[in-house]
Parts: sequence; C-alpha cells; structure tokens
Amino acid sequence: MNVAVDAERASTPRLHKDAPLRVVLVRHGRPAIESAPRTCHRGFRDYIDAYQDAGLDPLSAPPEELQDLVKGLASVHTSARPRAQDSARTLLPEAELIADPLFEEAPLAVPRIPLIKMKVPAWAVMARIMWHAGYHPEVEGYRRAKARAAKASDILIERARKHGIAVLVAHGYFNAMIGRTLRRRGFRKTGSHRARFWNAVIYDRE
Repeated sequence: MNVAVDAERASTPRLHKDAPLRVVLVRHGRPAIESAPRTCHRGFRDYIDAYQDAGLDPLSAPPEELQDLVKGLASVHTSARPRAQDSARTLLPEAELIADPLFEEAPLAVPRIPLIKMKVPAWAVMARIMWHAGYHPEVEGYRRAKARAAKASDILIERARKHGIAVLVAHGYFNAMIGRTLRRRGFRKTGSHRARFWNAVIYDRE
C-alpha cells in the first residue's frame, strides 16, 4: 500500500457529485521552428520530426484573457512533448506540471507521393485526410486515437470532479478529439478548436 498516495487522496477535497465541472483545452504556443518552404514528402517527414522535438518560441506568449482564465491554478495537465510542456510552464509557472504521453497529438502518416512539392500546411491537410481514410502505416490509427481521447477525457473529468476545473495544454487536433468526447458526455462548449497557437476552448457541465 502506498501510504503517501493514500494520504494525498484522503486530503484532496471532492466536490459534490452534482457540482459544476469545467475542462479547459489549450493548444500550445508557437514552436521554436521555422516553417518549411515547398518541400517533397521526405522533407515533410523531416519537418514533422523536427516539429515534434521543438520547444516553445521564447517570443510566443499566452494572451492575457487566457492567463486570467487559469490564474491561480495549482496544477496543469500536458503532453510529454517539449512545446506543450514549455507552454504549460509559461502559462502557469507556479503550477504542478502533470505530463502524460496520453495527451500527445494524433499522429500524421506522411503520404509517399513522389515528384510533388507543397507547403507544409498543404501536406498536413492531405496527411490528416488520408489518416481519417485509413492511411496510417507505422503510426496510431484513428480508432486507437479516439480510444485514447476517451481515456484522456476520463482523466480530465476526474480532475475536474476533485477541483472544479481541469486544464490541459496540449495539441490542436487531439484537443478537438477530446472535446468531441466531452460533448458526448454532456459538456457544453464555449469557443472553437482552431489551428492557432494558444487557442483555448472551455467545456462546462452543470
């Protein structure tokens, strides 16, 4: 038996089962990586690898309204990726960082299309469409990512039940997948999942 963990659980106040719950899903800030020019599929693969390892651009700061929304929170969830963890530390520098690979982005499988050069955003859109269509060699497919989003929702809802609110600083597309799960579980959405840095969407359940 882990006495320390049991003691922490015993000291953690639980809200009434009918108390309002809030989950805030935040996309990370701008990564410290230059956007690639027109490139082939091999170049796009290299860019994705570099993007995954990139930390937060030091000049990328969270907007004031987001800082006000989460001000004073004692903990924040994040993925294991540097850009997400750096963003969480910037947003809530005094909070406990709870990093978990479960919250990592839904992956992209790079389409092996020779003789074609496109900008990175165009490659990303094509890769995401093909991923939904079943193209996911060597990476997690949609069904597994959807199941992972459900598990992520479980963790965030449990945190919200204990503290009234749970905040996740992670990745745009996977945040949207978590959001769809929360909607199915009775949460009301405020905001939209957009492909912009520091984008925040609030989910409330009365």
